[in-house]
Amino acid sequence: MSDPVAVDPKLLEILVCPLTKGPLIYNAKSQELLSRQAGLAYPIRDGIPIMLADEARPLTDDEMRG
Repeated sequence: MSDPVAVDPKLLEILVCPLTKGPLIYNAKSQELLSRQAGLAYPIRDGIPIMLADEARPLTDDEMRG
């Protein structure tokens, strides 16, 4: 398995959840952007955040608590 592609830090600063317009938390290990307000984790593929609710997965209870 190859190393994950780094996401541009400047991009992370300006991205918000498309549903809530709230902040996102970058999880480098899972390569996801977490929106606790929406309860969703948006995947990052090849360094590109996929900001579509249809592509997101629900957060677990542990992820919701942080």
